[in-house]
Amino acid sequence: MNALVAMNRNFRHAARLLGLDSKLEKSLLIPIREIKVECTIPKDDGTLATYVGFRIQHDNARGPMKGGIRYHPEVDPDEVNAQAQLMTWKTAVADIPYGGAKGGIGCNPMDLSISELERLTHVFTQKIHDLIGVHRDVPAPDMGTNAQTMAWILDEYSKFHGLSPAVVTGKPIDLGGSLGREAATGHGVVFATEALLAEYGKSIADTKFALQGFGNVGSWAAKFIHEKEGKVVAVSDITGAVKNPSGIDIAALLKHKETTGTLKDFQGGDSMDPNDLLVHEGDVLIPCALGGVINKENAADVKAKFIIEAANHPTDPEADEILSKNGVVILPDIYANSRGVIVSYFEWVQNIHGLKCEEEKVNSELNRYMRSAFHEIKAMCKRHECNLRMGAFSLGVNRVARANLLRSWSA
Repeated sequence: MNALVAMNRNFRHAARLLGLDSKLEKSLLIPIREIKVECTIPKDDGTLATYVGFRIQHDNARGPMKGGIRYHPEVDPDEVNAQAQLMTWKTAVADIPYGGAKGGIGCNPMDLSISELERLTHVFTQKIHDLIGVHRDVPAPDMGTNAQTMAWILDEYSKFHGLSPAVVTGKPIDLGGSLGREAATGHGVVFATEALLAEYGKSIADTKFALQGFGNVGSWAAKFIHEKEGKVVAVSDITGAVKNPSGIDIAALLKHKETTGTLKDFQGGDSMDPNDLLVHEGDVLIPCALGGVINKENAADVKAKFIIEAANHPTDPEADEILSKNGVVILPDIYANSRGVIVSYFEWVQNIHGLKCEEEKVNSELNRYMRSAFHEIKAMCKRHECNLRMGAFSLGVNRVARANLLRSWSA
């Protein structure tokens, strides 16, 4: 299902649970601003190439808009719109003072040199610099971008507005990035998983996990799960997949991936078809990669009893219904992968006040925010007699709706 259609479907369900006025419901769906720009750059061979970039700013009732910038061939307005809306509800669920935005450029970063990526980023920033800002819209890294990309945005933005470290988050540490941000991707998933399992009298120790995706999110999550004596029995990424029913030695797998660049030929387990990862035996399934991977075609074959959505929109609504009938508990992306934006908030605050927090403090605060949000989601589930996804959506939508009404933006 199209990501925007799925997002709107979940929003409307939450709006009905909350009894929102129809005019307010409609206004909350409409983005504040949709930006489309053409970015022409000279390639290294002297030819010119043009790429289309987007920035969609969804809502700023609760604070400056926040959201990543993605470099990917399939970036399109619907996807960016869906992700911008998700960020609005996600920041509200985490109860941090942000709204939602998202951006991207339709390109394949693997086909561009470092100098070409730098030129593209500078041109894109030139086109949108007057529409982002420390108290307006704060970008961050996403798929295909990284700390270096944020450094280029900061550099170009500062040419127009003076040095403004807080205009982006996810920066290199030397430019004001927060300690602990990279590892936060895994810490947040683990904190969320611990909170959910505790509700069922379980813990990470001796629980079996399957992770789809072994990039920044999946590798850190696997590392921390392994350290807490959980059994990671299957892992996959675009390079392959490996399984071991006794538990994979994650430290050895990380070393193998770093050395070879692939999961193939790892001696600590058996190779498997990556397409089988989602239906592999295990207690907890953690999709950490692309959206829409769990759908009506494969949902009935999922064997895990818990799904932690570390990726954005990994489960289609039709699959939600099938999984629910089969007793599978889903911890939704709107909460489960909010660790990045929470630590981005910490970085933003540090930049504004000229502070530097120790990594232990960052992790402690992340844990506190994640656990607080989980208990508030559970309270909404009890109040509206709904599942965790609708509990999270109703929590986020309610906070944004109240902020809009209090600011007299809707009636």
